[in-house]
Amino acid sequence: MLRKIASSSYLVWSFLFIIIPILMIGFLSFTSSEGSVNTGFSFDNYKRFMEPIYLKVLLRSVEIAFKATLICFLVGYPMAMILAKMDSKIRNLAVMLFVVPMWMNFLLRTYAWMTILGKNGILNKFLSLFHIAPMTFLYSEGAVLLGMVYNFLPFMVLPIYTVLTKMDKSLIEAAEDLGGNKGTVFRKIIFPLSLPGVVSGFSMVFMPAVSTFVITNLLSGGQYMLVGNLIEQQFLAVNDWHFGSAISMLLMVLILLTMSVMNRLGAGIGEEGSAGLW
Repeated sequence: MLRKIASSSYLVWSFLFIIIPILMIGFLSFTSSEGSVNTGFSFDNYKRFMEPIYLKVLLRSVEIAFKATLICFLVGYPMAMILAKMDSKIRNLAVMLFVVPMWMNFLLRTYAWMTILGKNGILNKFLSLFHIAPMTFLYSEGAVLLGMVYNFLPFMVLPIYTVLTKMDKSLIEAAEDLGGNKGTVFRKIIFPLSLPGVVSGFSMVFMPAVSTFVITNLLSGGQYMLVGNLIEQQFLAVNDWHFGSAISMLLMVLILLTMSVMNRLGAGIGEEGSAGLW
């Protein structure tokens, strides 16, 4: 009885807050309007997005999101290994300290970087103590990447950390007993077995990075238009909900395709094991 009530509640919730909004966005994307009058079904909004100026925004969004994801991987994998190798008592405290910043509001965390990187910010005041010329890092692509990496890094570290802590240590010990050095053991045993966590981390970082608009608005000063900013602009500034809905649908398709590829890759890794990777 309780299971039926829970499943029914879930279906109602999904219908009201997931299916209906998606249907509304889909309907708006395939219609256009002149003033307050809908002009009927058309693909004009999707054709409009195929113009070079909008495709350039999409490609820039994918490029920056991929860079942020790659940096998160290069920084996050060693961090996950360090956490996994810690003593269990210290490890729990370290993981908690790593997760605590995520409890703070996303907007406030991003605003904090404006205070740090600003012309008269904390960083430049610190550099002035050593008579170093002030940096103009804020309002650049580097600042956007920094904001993305800072906000999304835990989504890369935690899946990899979880896989590493559950790894069978006897495999590593056996490889070492057979004469494998640390580099060989990592390349042949540790990294292949941790790939499911890497795949999860890539998808969990790339998806929010490609659709974010808050980080770009604050840390680039509006100088870098990404697809998330374009959608925000259409809904809030231009008031063209039809075109904004079409972009939202295309972005949702892109994210679903990315999730599908990552899930297939993760399933393939889980089925084939390390032997199928090299």
